[in-house]
Amino acid sequence: MDGVPKLTRADATAAVRNPLAFIAARWTPDPRTVRRAALAALVMSVVIVVTGGAVRLTGSGLGCPTWPKCTDDSLTATSAMGFHGAIEFGNRMLTYVLCAAVGWAIIAARSEKPYRRGLTRLGWAQFWIVMSNAVLGGIVVLVGLNPYTVAAHFVATSALIAVATVMWQRTREGDGEPRALVGRSVQQLVWFLVAAAVLLILVGTVVTGAGPHAGDSSEVDRMPLDWETVSKLHAVLAWIVVTLTFALWFVLKAVDAPKAPLARTRELFLVLLAQGVIGYVQYFTDLPEALVGLHMLGSAVMWIWVVRVLLSLRERAEIPAGLPGPSSEPAVATRA
Repeated sequence: MDGVPKLTRADATAAVRNPLAFIAARWTPDPRTVRRAALAALVMSVVIVVTGGAVRLTGSGLGCPTWPKCTDDSLTATSAMGFHGAIEFGNRMLTYVLCAAVGWAIIAARSEKPYRRGLTRLGWAQFWIVMSNAVLGGIVVLVGLNPYTVAAHFVATSALIAVATVMWQRTREGDGEPRALVGRSVQQLVWFLVAAAVLLILVGTVVTGAGPHAGDSSEVDRMPLDWETVSKLHAVLAWIVVTLTFALWFVLKAVDAPKAPLARTRELFLVLLAQGVIGYVQYFTDLPEALVGLHMLGSAVMWIWVVRVLLSLRERAEIPAGLPGPSSEPAVATRA
């Protein structure tokens, strides 16, 4: 039976200087492990949206009234802070779970053989978005849930979801040059769809900032806009996204496009229909908290599928062994 190799002083020094390279030199993950790690980071980015919505919808946004501590005297929530303190502190703790998922995705991507620089960079992009958004979340608390900072907090999370979706997709394809599966006019239509979806999300944050769910039971500033007017604008943009999606599906069928773009477009259309039903029901039932939370989940899922539609328009083949490419392992300088 083979013994466990001893850790030498040189190994320890290498691990301290560059722990990712140290792990990569000793572990090669299965491709499924890399895909699952990327998917875990994506799932956690959606979970953090839902739990953040729960904080706002339960009026727990100032359950921990300061940051980075929960109170001036305590790092954690205390029993005296009750339900709201537990909800807000729990959401803060989930940020560490998200960091762990992103860290796992970075380690798995860095350790894959051959080394894929682009994939690793997507993991690091998620890390820096999470870190900056954590600081922004602290600012949200310190400024008393200012609606503009709350909106920026959600937009940053949407950016995280987009990058996580791209990384998950990249784990399922090669590093060859992208080859378009559809014509330029179809690509332009999809970019119009992406722009409309971005605008829909941005206006959705305005609906939140002007709406009745301020995030805390105390007096919280709202955006000085008529909430119903903004909600109607949001609905119009939603119909534009639905119309563009249906038009895209029709065009893809007409040009006999490959299966992937057709399937992703059809799935997006179904997600949009479900999201639309939830949106109208919550509007006409005076915004019950459960439906608003479900609508936030739907917003994240919708955005994932918009990005997936965009990515489905091209394919990337594996780079043949022996040919240089973006996945080549970087040279490591050594001393004699």
